[in-house]
Amino acid sequence: MVIKNKTQVFTGPVDVKPYRAKKDEEYMGGEQLKHFEHILHLWKEQLMEERSRTVQDMQTDAANYPDPVDRAYQEERFNLELKARDRERKLLKRINDALERIKGGDYGFCADCGADIGLKRLEARPIAMKCIECKTVDEIREKQIGG
Repeated sequence: MVIKNKTQVFTGPVDVKPYRAKKDEEYMGGEQLKHFEHILHLWKEQLMEERSRTVQDMQTDAANYPDPVDRAYQEERFNLELKARDRERKLLKRINDALERIKGGDYGFCADCGADIGLKRLEARPIAMKCIECKTVDEIREKQIGG
């Protein structure tokens, strides 16, 4: 498996060009929503393909090695794959939530304050639910409570 693709699966879909807003274009108007909906569907499709590939690989590679070291290596490899797929399962839920927000007209607006999340932030993290200011405040609170 290519590590490059695994990294990109978590950061967003592969081969998507950033949206270029036109002058005086309405925020989260038709073209912008289509762009982000396309990104989310593409990302979801790539995650589903990766999940199918993992299942197939695990079925193909499953062997009962007599050597305990080989068996341990295989189990560790499978555990890492399953952890990655679990993270992707959670990511798929967030992608589906973002697609629902597009349908509901809430996509691109902060869940806390209602402000624009911003095109650059959404390009970097299409599943973002909060503007950078509210997310920063959340992270500060987490650090204060957790540490």
